[in-house]
Amino acid sequence: MNSAAMYPPVMAPQANMFGNVPGYEGTVPGGGGFLPPPMPTEPVAPPQPAPENPEWSIPSLSEDEARKAFKEFVSSHCCYSDAPVTQGVITSMEPFNTFRYRLETFTESRSTEWAQKPYEGEPADFYTQPAPQPWEVQATPPNLFSDHKVKIRVPFTSSVKECNTCHATGVEQCTECNGCGKKACWVCDGTGVKLDAACSHCNGTGKESCSKCNGRGKKECQTCKGKRQLLTYIELKVEWKNNVEDHVVEHNSGLKTDKLCSVNGKELFKNSQNLVYPLFGFPNPGVSQASDRLIKEHQTKYGQTSRILQQRQTVELIPITRVNYEWKDNTHAYYVYGNEHKVNADDYPATCCCVIL
Repeated sequence: MNSAAMYPPVMAPQANMFGNVPGYEGTVPGGGGFLPPPMPTEPVAPPQPAPENPEWSIPSLSEDEARKAFKEFVSSHCCYSDAPVTQGVITSMEPFNTFRYRLETFTESRSTEWAQKPYEGEPADFYTQPAPQPWEVQATPPNLFSDHKVKIRVPFTSSVKECNTCHATGVEQCTECNGCGKKACWVCDGTGVKLDAACSHCNGTGKESCSKCNGRGKKECQTCKGKRQLLTYIELKVEWKNNVEDHVVEHNSGLKTDKLCSVNGKELFKNSQNLVYPLFGFPNPGVSQASDRLIKEHQTKYGQTSRILQQRQTVELIPITRVNYEWKDNTHAYYVYGNEHKVNADDYPATCCCVIL
């Protein structure tokens, strides 16, 4: 049968016959195409004041709550004795409540590359109309402040070409048997002999039919999936990402700040706009300083290569209590922190080594 009758003729010139597509200069196979975002159209938000008459304090932790949290912490460790919990005497409780400022910058970034896929009759529309500019291509964003990725075939960049892997035959040499259709018998390792007799699996030939290609020596081309032709086009990669950064104001409690990453506090303030402005007027100047610094850093870091769609800033007051107690005439301490009443006790005085036989 005439192959021309089986496969449709090329309906558009091959993409590699042309120079750069306007707006996609620098796009290459495997990536490329630096796509700076358009200038923002939304005005910068005015300065944001602190909340009016906020409740800055967090209710004090009671001794009963401190003991309960301590007991749950110890019971979760198989090697911890509960003697310090049941016998220890709380001598003092010191609050070190601290502020956590969080900035979230929700961005959209775009990049392009030349891509190809097996041709399945799609329209070959290369240069039938001007291709839309990278930031003009419609892409549906996810919910605000959630990560997502999508790949889009740019309209009017598609052309059909013969598969260069199989030279438009639809098949390629089998790599398992190097195209011969047979490979060494797995029973006799290609010797033809098993237990001093001819191998019954290969009849003493030392060869067996290749299972990957069914003995044909060729298999379907993995590039074009047997279609013989490829659709070549510019692929636009769109990524939405929520970039989050926290700053915990120094609390001088002795508890490592990274422990606070896993807990929540009392939310004092939250606002969301296209571009937020640094906060001012908080009792602790560390909050205002962190807000000013992080907003500037985010606009410099993400504004050059991404489009900032929305920003959100939050201030929390995180409870931290240092509980001092005596056990066996020695002084010890543990921390209860966060709304969850998590406990940290690095110097717990009653541990043992568990040996599993």
